[in-house]
Parts: sequence; C-alpha cells; structure tokens
Amino acid sequence: MNASLFFLQNACLRCAWLLFFGYTGFLHAQKYTLSGTVKDMATNETLIGVTIAVPELQTGVVTNEYGFYSITLPEGTHTLQIGFLGFRTQEVSVALLEDTTKDFFMIEESTSLDVVVIEDDVERLRIKKPEMSVNKLSINTIKKLPVLFGEVDVVKSLLLLPGVTNAGEGSSGFNVRGGAADQNLILLDEATVFNSSHLFGFFSVFNPDAIKDLKLYKGGIPARYGGRVASVLDIYQKDGNSKEFHGNGGIGAISSRLLLEGPLKKDKSSFLIGGRSSYAHLFLRLTDNENSAFFYDLNTKLSFSLNEKNNLYLSGYFGRDVFSLSDSFVNTYGNTVFNARWNHIFSDKLFSNLSLIYSDYFYGLKLDFLGFDWNSGIQNFNLKYDFNYFASNAFRINYGVNSTYYTFNPGTIEPSPDSGINEEQLIKKFAVENAAYIDVEHKISNALTLQYGLRYSSFLRLGQEELNIYEDSPVLFDRDVGIYAEAEPIGVELDTRGKIIEDFGMLEPRFSMALAFNENTSVKASYNRISQYLHLLSNTSSPTPLDVWTPSGPFVKPQILDQVAIGFFKDIQNNTLNIQTEVFYKEVQNRINYIDGANLIANNAIEQVILNGEARAYGLEFLLTKKKGNFTGWLGYTLSRSEERIPGRTPEEPGINNGEWFASNYDKTHDITLTTTYELSKKWTASASFLYQTGQPTTFPNGQYVYKGIVVPSFDFRNTNRLPEYHRLDLSFTYVPKPDKSRGWRGEWNFGVYNAYNRRNAASISFRQNSSSNQNEAVRLAIFGIVPSISYNFKF
Repeated sequence: MNASLFFLQNACLRCAWLLFFGYTGFLHAQKYTLSGTVKDMATNETLIGVTIAVPELQTGVVTNEYGFYSITLPEGTHTLQIGFLGFRTQEVSVALLEDTTKDFFMIEESTSLDVVVIEDDVERLRIKKPEMSVNKLSINTIKKLPVLFGEVDVVKSLLLLPGVTNAGEGSSGFNVRGGAADQNLILLDEATVFNSSHLFGFFSVFNPDAIKDLKLYKGGIPARYGGRVASVLDIYQKDGNSKEFHGNGGIGAISSRLLLEGPLKKDKSSFLIGGRSSYAHLFLRLTDNENSAFFYDLNTKLSFSLNEKNNLYLSGYFGRDVFSLSDSFVNTYGNTVFNARWNHIFSDKLFSNLSLIYSDYFYGLKLDFLGFDWNSGIQNFNLKYDFNYFASNAFRINYGVNSTYYTFNPGTIEPSPDSGINEEQLIKKFAVENAAYIDVEHKISNALTLQYGLRYSSFLRLGQEELNIYEDSPVLFDRDVGIYAEAEPIGVELDTRGKIIEDFGMLEPRFSMALAFNENTSVKASYNRISQYLHLLSNTSSPTPLDVWTPSGPFVKPQILDQVAIGFFKDIQNNTLNIQTEVFYKEVQNRINYIDGANLIANNAIEQVILNGEARAYGLEFLLTKKKGNFTGWLGYTLSRSEERIPGRTPEEPGINNGEWFASNYDKTHDITLTTTYELSKKWTASASFLYQTGQPTTFPNGQYVYKGIVVPSFDFRNTNRLPEYHRLDLSFTYVPKPDKSRGWRGEWNFGVYNAYNRRNAASISFRQNSSSNQNEAVRLAIFGIVPSISYNFKF
C-alpha cells in the first residue's frame, strides 16, 4: 500500500513538473524575426505596400515607403504569401531557426494583365487596416484615363475621385473636401512642392513616367504629416533600374517626354533622368504670333546600395513655366527641389530614414514696358529623421523629428538699365517650423485595429528689417461709410532679425480605427487635428503664379483643423466590387479673408487688408469600384457643403456678409464622376470618364449707378450666385500593335477626345455694357470645347 502511494505521489509530481515546464515552455516559445526588402525582379526597384502574409497564423505585414518589411514568427518552417497585384503572387517556404534577413524579388505579370488596373493592391483600401479617407492610384491606372491634349496628368486624375475638385478648366491646384488649394501638402520624394501646375493649371508638374507610387490623404492623416489642413498628396519617384538600361517616353500634340534609367554599377547603383517640354509656342511663331506659353521640367535620381544595411538616394526636380506677351511682358515661375536621403537598418526591427531637403518656388515678372523686373519666391531647408520600429506583427511604432527653415521673399524690384526706377526689396520674412511625432499601428484583435499618435509642432516667426506698429489694429472700420480701410502704422520697429517676434505651439492628436465584421466588411472612424502656419495670399478661387506665401506671425494666426469621419467599407462578389462610403465634418479656425479692394501684390503690409475668420465643411462621399474583368472602373459621388464666416470684431462691424456663413469659393454641392476602362482585345483598350459638378460660387452685380458719366456696378453679398453646372465626357482609345512583346522597342498609340459633346463650360461670367446698344450684357468665358488628341508612347 505504501509502495502504491509512493508510486502515485511520484507520478503526480512528475505530471506537475511536466505541466509546469510545458506551460512555461509554451509561454516562452522561441520567436525569430524575418526582415528585408521586396523588389521588382526586373529592375531592383523597391516596392511599396507589398503584403507579406502567413495564412496559418492569420498574421502579416506590409512593406514601408522604401520596400522594407519586418515580421516576427515562431521558430519553425512557415509558408509566406507575398502579394502585390500587377506582380505574380509568390508562396515561399522559410525555415526560421534564427533572426533572418531575406529579400524577395517579384516578377511582373504579363502586359496584357496590366489593364486590370483597379485590381492592383496599391489601389485597394484594405478592409481591416485603420486607413480611411485615403485614395491610391497606380500609374497604370492614370495612363489609361482620358486626358487633355494626350498629356497624362496626375492631378487631373485625382479630380475623378470623391471629395476632390478644382476651380474649373484652366485653374491651378485642387481642392479637397471644400478646402483651399494652399491647404494641400504636396510632397515629391518628401520635398514640398508649392505649385503643382504647369501652364496655369492645364497640366501638372509630375512626369508620370518617373512616378512609382502616390497616395492622397483626405482625412485620417498619420502623425508624421503636418503643416497643411486639407490633405496630403505623397508622391515617390522611381529609384531607377539597377539591372539594365531602359527608356520610355511619349510624343504628343503639344508636348513630349523622355525618361532614361539604368545601372551605374549593376545591382548596386542606378540613375534616372527624365524630361518633358511643350512646344506649341513654336507653331505660334510660324504665324508671326509673338505671344507664347510653354513649360519644361526635369526629374533626376541616383540610388546607391552601400551594403545590406545602408542605402543612399539623391533626387531632384526642376521645372519652369514661361508665359509672354511679345517681349514686353514675361512671366516665369516654377519649382526646384533636391533631397538627399540615407536609409539605415539598425536591426531587423528598426528602420530609419534621414533626409536633407531643399525646396524653392520662384515666381517673377519681366515688365519691359514699365522698366523693371519683379521677382519673388519662397525657399525652405528641411532636416528630418524618421524611424519605423516593428515591435511585433501587431504593434508598430513610427516616430521622428524635423525642422524647416523658411525664407519668404514677397518681391524684389530690379530696374532696367535705362529706367529711372530705384531698386527695391520688399521686406523679407523668416521662420522656423519644428515638429516631433509618434504614431502607433496597433492590432488589438482580428476584428479591431487602431492607429493613434501625437504630433507636436512649433513655429518661430523670426524678425525682419522693419515691423510695423499700430495703435490698435492694422485694419480699421469706417463707420461713416461702412467699409474697412488700411490703418496707418504709428511707428516701425527696425532690424528685429535677431529676435523671435512670435511663436506658436500646437499638440495635434491623431486617431483612427477599423472594426471588421468579417473578411469583407468593416466600419472605420478617424479624428485628426492639424495646424497650418503658412498662408497663400490669393483673392481668386484658383491660385495664380503671382500669389504670395506668408507665414503666421504677430498679425496672422495659424490655421487649426479638427476633422472627424466615419465610414463603411465592403468587398462584394468575391472582391470584384468594393464599396466605400464616408461622412465627414471639419472645422478650421483662423481662416483669413480679404477686405473689399484688397491689393495683395507687392504689399509690404499685408496685415492691413486681411480679416480673421473660420471655415467648415461637411459631406458624404461614395465610391463603387469594379476591380476585376475586362470591364473595370469606378463611380464616385460627393454631397458636400463648404462655408466660411468672417464675423465683425465688434458689434458695430459687419465683417463679411454681415458675419453670416457663406459658401466658400470651393463649395460644390454635387460632384459625380464615372470612370470606365474596357479591354476590347489584346491590342485595343477603351476608356471613358464623365464628370458633373455643381457650378462654382461667384458674385454677380445686383445693380449699378452712374458716377461722372461712368457706369459702376454694385455688388451684393459674396458668393450668393453660382456659375452654371459643369459637366463633360472624355474618351480614350489605346492601340498596342504588339501586346505580347516584352523586350526591345514597344510602342502604343493613344487617341483621345476631351469634352466629346462640346460642352461650353463657363470658366467665368462677366458683365459689361454693349458699346453699340448701350445695354447691359453677361458674357460667358469658356476655355475649351471639344479637343481631339493623338499621342505615341514607347518603351525600350
């Protein structure tokens, strides 16, 4: 009996030890990290947004902006699925017995599959990711869309997305969710681009052949971005082919382009250089027309793989527009950016990117008939250091710092040698903007994923040669006539360049979440606060090259945005169709506007003509996308309202429109877009896009009076009228003579019709008195009717 009891006790003790060590062994099961980069097999180009999944563990990661990934898995052999549509999906078996570095190379699908462009992972808004209010377009998609004059245009393609509009044909920039064009942060390889348009808005500054990836954030903006309150357009250039020399380009009716890329040292370094130029002005000269308008730009990039842990990138962009009326009036403007970036992998979990960035926007006038040149611009130097820490598959931390030094030149007057005008430099302004941020991507469960972060930004307005001092306010209100007027300074503070004359600081929380009901359905919500310290001084609905950027300071407060959004997302019919619906509401504090008769050009005291107010926008966006099959495309609809309010500073002051809310220049109640692509055969592809928008707000005269024999119109409140509704249909047909050819010279023809039914959309309506009948009349200005085009694109 005692022997039996001893045996039982011994067996129980052994079981306890086995259970204990088995349980603790389970708790401490060895895990290892697999990390590396994902590249294009043919070019060594790193790929952004590639999904690396382990189905049996229901986990996965996505490559960052430089193609880097890091995934932590239990010890053992795992099957990885690497997916990036447009490329062949791979299944790779990896034996993970220690921390391992492994690069993956993906093979591009055949050219015939590229037409299924909406299917691309780059354009999928993943159901379970806490990423909303974001649109992604691949370059393959953009190149299939109908375009003006056959010139592929990135910005015009964005206008086909919900929540994105502009001020009409021939207008610069774009408007997102009722915001102004200056409220968009536009980045090219992380460098700020201040003007996104060529030829006053007819074309964008982005060469499509040089672009690898682009993403538009309309809301839910991560904490790494700041400085603009409407949107972020983040564009990355290609790195260049480090395996073989290749080229591609296109010849169009009014412009052509050429891009060359190849290895400096095979598999280790590469170059990319691309240029575009328009030449329609050359044909004008054949008709003895001395006027001209043309643009040119240049994209460059050098990429160096120093070793497994270090990569160096040098990239640049230079662009110019020239518009002249004979030789007496010449307007020149454009962007210059340069970026030096160093990628360093500290460990299999920590990736870093250090960037030194220079950005310059120049705009000037040559006025020979007045005897002087007028040049102005904005420059900045930006140093930024960003880190990605892959703590686990469910927890990733992004953090970093940056500092930007600005120089604002409102204008330099340079007299001609024979003129009697004195040289003059308008007062330059200087500022420093600093920021630090932390952003967390946190997968709570298979159903719930969060992204939350905090950004702290500060803005130091540095001193200048002269700073006006006012008794009360720079803007006075004349009660006798009921109008605002400029106040006279009571003094000037001289040479304050060594001082900080104003400083601002702002905490900017960010939060977004995704709650998935199943693999195909989720709801998402987001909130973000963003501050903007720069203002574009423009009293037109569309920015012009002469508009002036000015910093926040003693008389101009920074804009502050608060935006919330909630959305419903669903894939249906085996992921053939995708539905995205969002509602949003946003408020902007300290949105400036201008008193009647304000002069913004060459104004040394801009504070004398601006008033402080607020803005708000709210609406619903709907997007239905078909991603598979010969017939693909999307249907977008936006129902929204964008308003401003400029109240009086005292009960006696009316402000603007008596301090009531009024439609902003960017208010479009209804916005409908339909975009389709149909593969007729291997050789022929047809595309069409239809666009309808509510007419833009404007102000018409409501009467007139005669003063000393001159008829003077009188106006009611601002933006109480609208232009007629805008709509047009564009068509495009692409012919590929040899679709199965994958090497050597490959060409394709594109035939397009812009505004196919010749709609004469109103860019503006002006009122005048007919010189013959002396009757008042309204005159509609339409820029384009029907415009056919033909272009030839090639690769080699």
